[in-house]
Amino acid sequence: MQAVMYGGGVKGSINSNTTSLAGGFRAEKSQKQLASAIGFSKRNGRLCSSSSCMTNRTSCFGLRLNSVSSSMGTELTRSSLFRSRPVKALASDGGDEEEVRPIKSDEEVGYVVPTQQGKASTGTVLPFVGVACLGATLFGYHLGVVNGALDYLAKDLGIVENTVIQGKELTLLAGATVGSFTGGALADKFGRTRTFQLDAIPLAIGALLCATAQSVQTMIIGRLLAGIGIGISSAIVPLYISEISPTEIRGALGSVNQLFICIGILLALVAGLPLAGNPIWWRTMFGLSAVPAVLLALGMAFSPESPRWLFQQGRFSEAEKSIKTLYGKERVADVMTDLTVSSQGSSEPEAGWFDLFSSRYWKVVNVGVALFFFQQMAGINAVVYYSTAVFRSAGIASDVAASALVGASNVFGTTIASSLMDRQGRKSLLITSFFGMAASMLLLSLSFTWKALAPYSGTLAVLGTICYVLSFSLGAGPVPALLLPEIFASRIRAKAVALSLGMHWAANFVIGLYFLSFVNKFGISSVYLGFSGICLLAVFYIAANVVETKGRSLEEIERALNPAI
Repeated sequence: MQAVMYGGGVKGSINSNTTSLAGGFRAEKSQKQLASAIGFSKRNGRLCSSSSCMTNRTSCFGLRLNSVSSSMGTELTRSSLFRSRPVKALASDGGDEEEVRPIKSDEEVGYVVPTQQGKASTGTVLPFVGVACLGATLFGYHLGVVNGALDYLAKDLGIVENTVIQGKELTLLAGATVGSFTGGALADKFGRTRTFQLDAIPLAIGALLCATAQSVQTMIIGRLLAGIGIGISSAIVPLYISEISPTEIRGALGSVNQLFICIGILLALVAGLPLAGNPIWWRTMFGLSAVPAVLLALGMAFSPESPRWLFQQGRFSEAEKSIKTLYGKERVADVMTDLTVSSQGSSEPEAGWFDLFSSRYWKVVNVGVALFFFQQMAGINAVVYYSTAVFRSAGIASDVAASALVGASNVFGTTIASSLMDRQGRKSLLITSFFGMAASMLLLSLSFTWKALAPYSGTLAVLGTICYVLSFSLGAGPVPALLLPEIFASRIRAKAVALSLGMHWAANFVIGLYFLSFVNKFGISSVYLGFSGICLLAVFYIAANVVETKGRSLEEIERALNPAI
């Protein structure tokens, strides 16, 4: 007979005589954890069993799930006790979600859970999201701080070769690449909040080394440590926010990560304003970044651990406490039950790095890697790099004004994206964003080469730059970091996010290393045209491979995209 699991469970088949797990709880540890979770559900009146399930404690979990279709979409249904309620399916094409046959009675299922009631209090989650976003702020600040301080620190430290300056900044990107991979492993081993506290160490030490550097070597070591710190932050900030955010506002809160990165860049710009009157102010600019790092460590000491990570570790009482802190005690039973349903049928340990490349997970991991590849190879850093020159051609001589306009456009677009994320959905924003970026890059390319546009080239170049940054901030900027923790199964989530962010930093490193060489060889117009083509490729890739996740809990999405769940 057919069986349907609550909370976005996957429609499958179950033999009424089944008395053992389809996936097989082969590990004694998993049996104990499951029994503990069942005990919690029974205490709260959340677990019901049909007569066929009563013959054996594990028979009600003997679900054999049909494989997920190649489009990564699958039917999802919810059920409530003694009530028929149709629910919509999660589709990869981003179109209308199709309705699934409702449950007629509780005899059709071996596991029935009532629908979650009420909504989580946003106010209780926001302070903890704010603490996590200190990491995002430092991410942006460290990327932007060197731009205003570069000339002054070069003079102070006696740096005269551009290659040395370029190498110092590539050290930051190299450190970030290492940090992004390290962050996933640390988050799996020590938990999310403890990893934040560990991350504060290289962030603070790196800032202080840069602030007190008397040689290029010390500055490079400081930037390397800062790079490792922001690499770890880039991996665990979106991971933590996605795991503690209520489903109904997860999109808005997830995009706050990108918003705070933009704010960090703007803060770096503001911090550089006193440089004109005080040439050694650059040391203070770097030293100031140690303050948020210390606040991050202190704030995480009072922040709740991710309930999902605690549940995976078998620490159920701590998971209940964390849920109560985040959502209120009335949501404890529902969230714990959802986590229980999501974990049933699996006795597998945490995934290793090589598991990410298995046939079971590679399709979804490939989406994460590809999104960050397209994000960086679409030319955002090139546009920012050339923005001052573009604005000068339009008569805006102030580099500070040019940077402020670009930064303000980024913040404005990200704010709009936050309000649209849970209404329009992630996929539609991504497609719109990359298409807008392609059109903007084409306009930039034509403004430099088309003779008919020569009288208006400066104005058109500024318009293309602003439109590009706005388009980027609407989707390509905030969505990947939000979407990836949503589509990755809990078993691989931390490492898969880390791998994807590793691609982000690796692509960033390559762009920084070869961008000027390509410009010198092919010309800026041709390079911009190439970026436009990459943006169009991203549109086609997203349309074919990315699923829409708005309005679904992480457990629903996980069961939809992973046939073994």
